[in-house]
Amino acid sequence: MSLTVLQPASAADLDLLAQGLAPSGTILPEGGLETPDNLAMLRDLAAGIRPDFDPAAWLVLAGGESVGLLSLVKPPADGIVTIGYGIAPARRGRNHATAAVRALCDWARQDARVAIVAVETGETNRPSQQVLAANGFACTGRRDDPDDGALLCWSLSVA
Repeated sequence: MSLTVLQPASAADLDLLAQGLAPSGTILPEGGLETPDNLAMLRDLAAGIRPDFDPAAWLVLAGGESVGLLSLVKPPADGIVTIGYGIAPARRGRNHATAAVRALCDWARQDARVAIVAVETGETNRPSQQVLAANGFACTGRRDDPDDGALLCWSLSVA
């Protein structure tokens, strides 16, 4: 298996992905990374966060292929960064998410702005829960979201 690494995603990278194109120097897996609507939403979200906190999004790369994305999902506050991540359907089950979250936590430990990494997962999303548990996150509670349903809240202290 190829080494999974994170590369900060620029606004141009996210624009290309939203158009179904690969960022320079990478290729996309068959079927792409995500739906165009979700990619556009992530691009816009990162654009809103980036002026105050950069990087705000990362490409998940394996052997020169963009296999997923990891991003902040809201502006950081009080040293807490809340992340979301996704791996291309054609590349799931290969430990890319576990490696990407691990790399993000390693980055966060080196960034004085970050004390806690937080994540929310669907209550029935066992693969994502396993990714977080493998990286030392603790489940800290549950909440109901009108759009996403029942969510589990996770956090990891990196300070």
